[in-house]
Amino acid sequence: MQNAEFSDAARERGSLAVIIPAYNEERTIRAIADGALKATPHVIVIDDGSTDDTMTQLAGLPVRVVRLSQNMGKAAALRRGFKEALALGVDGVVTLDGDGQHRPEDIGSLVSVGATAGDRVVIGSRLHDGAKFPRARLVANRIANFWISWAAGHRISDSQSGFRYYPSSLLRALDLSSLSHGGFVFESEILIRAAQRGYLSTSVHIPALYDAVAFRASHFRPGRDITRIVLMVAWSLIRRGMYPMGLYRSLFA
Repeated sequence: MQNAEFSDAARERGSLAVIIPAYNEERTIRAIADGALKATPHVIVIDDGSTDDTMTQLAGLPVRVVRLSQNMGKAAALRRGFKEALALGVDGVVTLDGDGQHRPEDIGSLVSVGATAGDRVVIGSRLHDGAKFPRARLVANRIANFWISWAAGHRISDSQSGFRYYPSSLLRALDLSSLSHGGFVFESEILIRAAQRGYLSTSVHIPALYDAVAFRASHFRPGRDITRIVLMVAWSLIRRGMYPMGLYRSLFA
């Protein structure tokens, strides 16, 4: 019932946009987009140069579809999605993946926390459900959490979750074009830059649904992508004199 009430309120206010970056998600994208429409009429699918029937699967749905001419990666898809969402004048933006790893019915939970928490990024956290994680990804996520929490100066429970609520005020304050990293590093960099502007993160527990996406390999590569994230964070820390207070706060505050 909570989600239904949220959906009605969102439709009246037009206060939320949902961005779904998608690359070759023909098996899941329609159900994800249709579920997101129950939360808000402002659903934006960024087709990142898919070569399958992702676009065809969205036929007949009242969603905004933006097709990139070639596969440019998740960072480019999110940048374009944020631009489209902010043009609508919404108060907040939710991002979720198009592969079935995130449940649209959990959108209301993130937004409800975001509405009461003020200037916070709300992350759908899966690490409480660690037994369902592929081992390599679990280890990689925990390594990333340590480094990103240090650079952000507060504890972040699931820094690699793409299921997030962003206040529009944050997205307007950030110069997204100045975030130089692409791929999955982009989402990590946002958390650090957001914290530097006073937008800390909080979390909502969501299930880890890796069985739901077993039919295709993840675009995330633990070794490669975590190495890139650590290098980005290390440079950020070096520029701030290693930010010892950030380490203390991430561990003990």
